[in-house]
Amino acid sequence: MKNKYTLVADGGSTKIDWALLKDGQEALRFSSPGINPALLQQSEVMELLNKCLTLELNSFPIVDEICFYGAGCRGKSAQIMHDAFVSLYPTTKVNVHTDLLAAARALCGDESGLVCILGTGSNSCLYDGKDIVHNVSPLGYILGDEGSGAVLGKRLAGDVFKQQLPETICEKFRREVCPDIDTLVQRVYREPAPNRYLATFTEFLGKYIQYAEIQKFIVEEFVRFFERNVCVYKRPDLPVNFVGSIAWFFKSQLEEAASHSGFRIGNVLRSPMEGLLRYHGGK
Repeated sequence: MKNKYTLVADGGSTKIDWALLKDGQEALRFSSPGINPALLQQSEVMELLNKCLTLELNSFPIVDEICFYGAGCRGKSAQIMHDAFVSLYPTTKVNVHTDLLAAARALCGDESGLVCILGTGSNSCLYDGKDIVHNVSPLGYILGDEGSGAVLGKRLAGDVFKQQLPETICEKFRREVCPDIDTLVQRVYREPAPNRYLATFTEFLGKYIQYAEIQKFIVEEFVRFFERNVCVYKRPDLPVNFVGSIAWFFKSQLEEAASHSGFRIGNVLRSPMEGLLRYHGGK
């Protein structure tokens, strides 16, 4: 009987994590540079995919199915990624999905639940065990992304330079992270990827989490996430599940915010890949 090979990918702009399943069991795991189809032509996507996959998969038979989950993989961008895969693997079944569906399948499998991403950015949805049935737009770190690493970093920098936190904390931030307003303005307003830069400030929050003011700061931002995103679904009966580094490292503050908002925390994962392997391994 012919073996079935399924390639599963958790894709981001910086890195893609890949796993090859043979009859539902992990046969290979590897990583490659990230691909953002919203910023690239199809030919460029094909070139990047071909470079990493040809090298890693050359000792395996033809892959039967590809399940690619990626940030921003919707509409035209999803089609670009899909067509690039089909050009490289014309006999393979190709499915391209959003990172939000990856989170839902990884966290809930075939069960209903509220699903959230808390990483550099944030997102949320109501999942019925099969499909995303409601999604409140995150709106990005300027207009939204409550609870995300970028917004936590933005609020922290603002509170430091507007003297809203104790001087002890402000002095540590200026000494260890960003020395002055000019440096901050340069990095945020004049250099690329300011959201990623701001998200690096969460390392400072984790380092000094013992300060009551920092704990309060984080809980308040998570409460804002619940109020402006999760409450909209009007399903306090369902557990709220999270994937992402911010949720993982600040789990206790997340639980406090959930309790304050009338919700209970379900599963919390740092990365969706293990959950995706369970999901696809059982298919």
